[in-house]
Amino acid sequence: MSRSVMDRRPGDSGWQAAAALAAVCLAWGCGPPIVDDLPSPTSTASPTQEPSLPSPENPLAPSAEVSACGLFPEDHIWNVPVTGLPVDPDSDAYVRSIGDEIGMHPDFGSGLWEGGPIGIPYTEVDGATPRAQVTFDYADESDPGPYPIPPQPPIEGGPGSDGDRHILLWDRGGCRLHELYAAYPQSDGSWQAGSGAIYDLAGYELRPEGWTSADAAGLPILPGLVRYEEVAAGEIRHALRFTAPDTRRAYVWPARHFASDLEDPRLPAMGQRFRLRSDVDLAPFSPEVRVILSALQIYGMMLADNGSAWYLNGVPDERWDNDALHEMDRIQGWQFEAVDVSGLRIEPDSGRTR
Repeated sequence: MSRSVMDRRPGDSGWQAAAALAAVCLAWGCGPPIVDDLPSPTSTASPTQEPSLPSPENPLAPSAEVSACGLFPEDHIWNVPVTGLPVDPDSDAYVRSIGDEIGMHPDFGSGLWEGGPIGIPYTEVDGATPRAQVTFDYADESDPGPYPIPPQPPIEGGPGSDGDRHILLWDRGGCRLHELYAAYPQSDGSWQAGSGAIYDLAGYELRPEGWTSADAAGLPILPGLVRYEEVAAGEIRHALRFTAPDTRRAYVWPARHFASDLEDPRLPAMGQRFRLRSDVDLAPFSPEVRVILSALQIYGMMLADNGSAWYLNGVPDERWDNDALHEMDRIQGWQFEAVDVSGLRIEPDSGRTR
């Protein structure tokens, strides 16, 4: 397959990492409250308890649930339902191109794979977190920083990974999200990264048109990840992110960047929204998977990177029940439909919806 120079930005190594994780990665999502019988692999406490603190047994657990100003306002495109929106006219072609008989797989879970956690971790930071200078391969499309990087931050795939190596840094008090792609520490305390982006989580501003981010589509990563705290609470109220093997040399709102030189109109563009069809019966699935699938019916998911077909992304956590998450394999591509979100757009450079 021919690939463009743009594929060397966030997106190309994501495909390699996704393929390596294919045998073990799990799939999941979110939905309306389903709490009473949600199993907890590591605790018998109520799912409404305070989130667990980092510990030797669970070093990736965030110190508190992401809250404060939230991951963008409620009327931001990441956070609005798409149940009433029309099906995209090219939906059937897009679904076939990704794989209409391929099952969904979540790209996260508990435990390790090739020495690293399964999923994309994030770190909570604040004003006291040391700031680090970052040198970028794509400096012309990266926010210069500095970035609040604590000592030995969790890195996607682990510190020895040669994959995407995302670092996500959530400043609750400052209402900022800092994200890095292909991040490597340097001996002088600085960092080298492929690209980086900083977001005001109280606002709506998108990346400049044509710019990448720490993601191939020029989108933020953290707002589209499945987190254990949300599933345990019984509801995820935002869209998720997923990958597809082939994408078009195009992007649709709210994405800002493409990562392909393919112009086949049957291929989806970066940022294309999909939702799980409303006629999919969720009753046969376990409580945590029903939460996920319900969210996919209500909020859907955005195509954010090149990678394995129908791979959902989430945060690694030792509380995940991998066997339950494997139930997602039963959901196949034909049970999704592409959605036209253009009617929600107010301004092309804003994520605010009407």
